[in-house]
Amino acid sequence: MSSKRPGLIRRLLGAFWRALDATRRFVFNLVFLLLLVLLVGAFFAGGGRTKILEDTALVVNLQGKVVEEFTGSAREAEFAQALGGEPREAQLRDVVAVIDGAARDPKITRMVLLLEDMGHAGMPKLRSIAAAIDRFKASGKQVLAWASNFDQGQYFLASHASEVYLHPMGSVGIMGFGGFLPYFHDALEKLGVTVNVYRAGKYKSAVEPLTSNGPSKEAAEEDAFWLNDAWAEYTGEVERERHLSAGTIAALISDLPARMLATGGDAARFALDEKLVDGIKTRDELRALLIERGKPDPENKTFRQISMEEYRAQVEDTGDRARQVAIVVAEGNISDGTEPQGSIGGRSTADLVRRAREDSAVKALVLRVDSPGGSVLGSELIRRELELTRKGGKPVVVSMSDLAASGGYWISTAADRVLADPATITGSIGVFGLLPTAERGLEKIGIHTGGTTTTWLAGAGNPARPVDPRLAAVIQSSIGYTYKEFIARTSEARHLSPEQVQEIAQGRVWTGKQAKERGLVDDLGGLDAAVRAAAGLAKLADGYRTVYVESEPKGWNRILASLPLAAVHTLVGDLGLQWALAPGAAGNAVGFGSEVAWLARMSVGPSATYVYCFCQAP
Repeated sequence: MSSKRPGLIRRLLGAFWRALDATRRFVFNLVFLLLLVLLVGAFFAGGGRTKILEDTALVVNLQGKVVEEFTGSAREAEFAQALGGEPREAQLRDVVAVIDGAARDPKITRMVLLLEDMGHAGMPKLRSIAAAIDRFKASGKQVLAWASNFDQGQYFLASHASEVYLHPMGSVGIMGFGGFLPYFHDALEKLGVTVNVYRAGKYKSAVEPLTSNGPSKEAAEEDAFWLNDAWAEYTGEVERERHLSAGTIAALISDLPARMLATGGDAARFALDEKLVDGIKTRDELRALLIERGKPDPENKTFRQISMEEYRAQVEDTGDRARQVAIVVAEGNISDGTEPQGSIGGRSTADLVRRAREDSAVKALVLRVDSPGGSVLGSELIRRELELTRKGGKPVVVSMSDLAASGGYWISTAADRVLADPATITGSIGVFGLLPTAERGLEKIGIHTGGTTTTWLAGAGNPARPVDPRLAAVIQSSIGYTYKEFIARTSEARHLSPEQVQEIAQGRVWTGKQAKERGLVDDLGGLDAAVRAAAGLAKLADGYRTVYVESEPKGWNRILASLPLAAVHTLVGDLGLQWALAPGAAGNAVGFGSEVAWLARMSVGPSATYVYCFCQAP
């Protein structure tokens, strides 16, 4: 009897396990089949278009940080938003293409700008979107902007609208440019950390937060010069668009306490009284206004509308495939190797330039730069590929976005022409290296080092020991050489003498307008102007096509990339994403901490030299 029981238990357990395994396979197969049906359905539905009826409003709900290129792929961004609900980045080219396409579309009669969830965007990106808004208005169409609160960047775009509305409990946060950084010198002293700095350029202040308790005289002078210029550009444009007299914004900030007291502390009323906004409305009141002005959508209890994302799927690329101007985006910090979109890899970005050069359909190249710099080696790898592209007979034009400083300027020296926005942060022609050591901190807790080496150089960069003076001399020599190379490349590219470059180099930052006055850029203009300049240099007649050269998708992204964009939106819709006037979370601005984290990730030692600017677009 007992001898049979183990067999019975074994059979029962076996049957239970087989049932469990069959259930698991059934569930996974069902999920897989569901995804397959959705993908196939999305693919075949993707060829269709959302039908646009007469008197439709385009809803541009900007969410997340405005970028030149998605971190990852566009398809990845769509699915991440649909599945995770996190605000995705807004790709500048998509926003501009949608607004320009809608300006030409007779069925689109007005645009609604929802701006409260828009994250950080520098002035050059904002100006590109604002220019598209102006073109939309010039076509005879109306633009309404709304937010529960406007920050400075959001309000810049809103000022270009026909009408601006604010929530009754909201405010317009025009604060000014600039801010405060943490300085770590005393903290590092207490920890026993010595930050050995080697630099060329008296304005190369990127390392000061690690070596000082406050900005140097040179850093304060430099920042005041370019920040005041950028601020004058901002206030001047906002005042013109809102039909305010010059100096209005300065007066409002100066008299803010008294003027707010006069409204009883009502910030929305203050904005209305000072003509910063045209009306105060809740979101439902805005919806009612749009129903009244346009056509109602009874099924969804709203106004007739199409979202920016839905409309983007209908905007087609046009032009001759055999005559192309290629655009390569160089956005983010520069490292030596291979990086995904959102960062610049010396090898990976150079490969994109090489692909454009070797494509017979590409007749000219535009490098769109949005970078504070990084590794000297990574910067030079990219510059060299651009140089080879020029030597191969294809014109190269650099278009500077928010930032093209330090390494971002280094790679720009290989161009036939350089265009910047008036507010682009550029220049910072200087070099630095860092070698932190913590021997004093280790001694405090009783840790010492010792050993034997065959030469003085072996182990000389050990962070647990003081820097050998001979190593310090080697590093400083390398920094000096790199700085001379930077000066020489700039001198040759800009047709200036080395002495003239020295006067405007020294690690100093300039706005695009200031840079043009000093010969560091050729002209002021956005990406469209750069593309036209490249086409002109290549002697291309009208009808050419612009294409973006991007990294090849891999894995899951390869499957997503094979779907038409409209198919992605169909699939996203099946997964439950809602578009029209939907609230969302604001994107987070990148802070100083991320720059320190970048520096910590970079290698340090005798060969670690950087052309980097710890500056951010205002």
